Amino acid sequence: MSSLLKVDNDIKSNVSAFRDRITGEAEDLVANFFPKKLLELDHFLKDPLLNIIDLKEIHSEIKDGNNFGVSIQEETVAELRAVEGEAASYLYQISKYFITRAKLVSKIAKYPHVEDYHRTVTEIDEKEYISLKIIVSELRNQYVTLHDMILKNIEKIKRPRSSNTDTLY
Repeated sequence: MSSLLKVDNDIKSNVSAFRDRITGEAEDLVANFFPKKLLELDHFLKDPLLNIIDLKEIHSEIKDGNNFGVSIQEETVAELRAVEGEAASYLYQISKYFITRAKLVSKIAKYPHVEDYHRTVTEIDEKEYISLKIIVSELRNQYVTLHDMILKNIEKIKRPRSSNTDTLY
């Protein structure tokens, strides 16, 4: 049994180096990145554009027509939100699988002689495997759709309304 606990020195060294690298990255995030972001956001919040006292100053005239670009922006954002919602449901599904599997495994530990629990674990593992393949396929399709939508409409997304100022001069 003690032979199982012997770990190769190279593996120990690699694991130690990995742990040190991750620790260093985490410390750098906390010591440098977070304070920089905090200061950037604080500076942003102090910007005069965000500290308007009379909110009537932020109102603008309504532009009639030429809203095609705006509608494209809205459709793209709606599609992004839909994909985000589906991704969240995929994550929930995966965590639900692990919870269900853990309950079954605890039943197996409690009742090792009940073959139905063993078969059920095998079946939900197979079901989750198929489900994960479908999820990966759906994610790929969603990336393709978003990529296509954004590339085809990039100009309208960047500039939703055409500017007539170029023709004035």
